[in-house]
Amino acid sequence: MAWTDERVELLKKLWAEGLSASQIAGRLGGVTRNAVIGKVHRLGLSGRATSSRSSSPRPRRTHVPRQHRTPSLMFSTRGNVALKPHYEAELDAEPAPLEELVIPLNERASILTLKEAMCHWPIGDPGEPGFHFCGRKTCGQLPYCEHHARMAYQPVQMRRRERRFANG
Repeated sequence: MAWTDERVELLKKLWAEGLSASQIAGRLGGVTRNAVIGKVHRLGLSGRATSSRSSSPRPRRTHVPRQHRTPSLMFSTRGNVALKPHYEAELDAEPAPLEELVIPLNERASILTLKEAMCHWPIGDPGEPGFHFCGRKTCGQLPYCEHHARMAYQPVQMRRRERRFANG
């Protein structure tokens, strides 16, 4: 794509109107956001139209000490929340210690026999001859059986509690 005079004029007009580089690239077609940014810099276009944002600065948030925060702010969910509905009830209960399952020989899976509907939990050291995967039936869309899903997807509060007891 070459920068024709018409396209450059349209770029200047859209830039002056305050459109973003992505929006301009979309309107021009055939160019990327980075190409628009590069052309703007080569043309020396620095002045932008004022945006629709308010000219008054946003008020600064005041710091709220941790002990005065609401519980929803202290224990907000972060990361993958796919299992949140399954384990919300367990947040209040004391976690039971999870022990490794003993998988019968006929249920164990090797990398060659592992299928999509089988638990992918690795057991043992991959460098040792006894290494295998759990191989039990998976729990829904998860790659693990119910037991190993509980080990892999611990609620945040439980992980913090375990870390606190381990460190001190």
